[in-house]
Amino acid sequence: MQTRTLGTLGPVSALALGGGGIGAVWGQTSRAEAIATTREAIEAGITLLDLAPSYGDGEAEAVVGEAFGGTLPANVRVTTKCQLGDAPAAEVYDQLSASLTASLQRLQLDRVDIFILHSNIVPDGAGSRQGTPISLFRETVRPAFQRLVEEGRAGAWGITGIGWPSSVRSTLADDQRPAIVQCIANLLDSGGGLSRSDEPLTPRETISLAHQQGVGVMGIRAVQAGALTDAFDRDLPGSHPDIADFHRAAPFRAIAAELGVGAAHLAHRYALSINGVDTLVLGVKNREELHDCLAAEAAGPLDPALIQRIDQTVGPRS
Repeated sequence: MQTRTLGTLGPVSALALGGGGIGAVWGQTSRAEAIATTREAIEAGITLLDLAPSYGDGEAEAVVGEAFGGTLPANVRVTTKCQLGDAPAAEVYDQLSASLTASLQRLQLDRVDIFILHSNIVPDGAGSRQGTPISLFRETVRPAFQRLVEEGRAGAWGITGIGWPSSVRSTLADDQRPAIVQCIANLLDSGGGLSRSDEPLTPRETISLAHQQGVGVMGIRAVQAGALTDAFDRDLPGSHPDIADFHRAAPFRAIAAELGVGAAHLAHRYALSINGVDTLVLGVKNREELHDCLAAEAAGPLDPALIQRIDQTVGPRS
């Protein structure tokens, strides 16, 4: 598998195994299948596991803990996250610390390589929108993350980059910036149901800025929560943003069919071709889906002419 450089953290595999699939967020799986998928991902050369407590109410972390019994294979790194929201300043460190402690217990580890703020960073005064105000982030959250790094419980810290672009980019421009940022990386530039901002998402601008600042980029949502696959494997209301993206991507699925591959396969190749994505987080829930993603990575980047054709079929991005 190709190796890429994740900012200051050094080499990682081009693909990372995400916890959403093995935590049954993206459809049903079993503990045994999730463990087998995780082990096979590592055997195939994946060196980064991207987890969070919210992936199956701790299930993804428990899968990794059971798969490796507290001893990760050589060169394998692990992330986890904390959904902090607009916590009172006096409680920020304690909430982050408690979340990390619980994650480490499930993982059967003493530390994680990267601890990520799972909340969106939002402008001050964003009201009831779920997220962490940027002033709270700068004044309290960032020092708390740094304290956890100094305590040796995390190797570095990062942020979720799918919130308000202006706030995310402002933090990337700070002197005390994160080691990594997680960014939308799909052919629609869409976060679908995750979008909470009044601003256009424009993730490729965030990716470009991150690289200018030496911040590693973890690409997420390559298949946009199923909208860029051949069919959803979970029920959604017709008004859901992911359903709208699925309909918008109909011409893309036609191209995939013409090429004789599944839509998910082509969507992963497209995401891996986006300039600036250091590692692409997979949402696979079983070995069959994993094998398709491994084949997509092995096939290499898409031809620029095919990328242009795909871009033209899905129309202008917001």
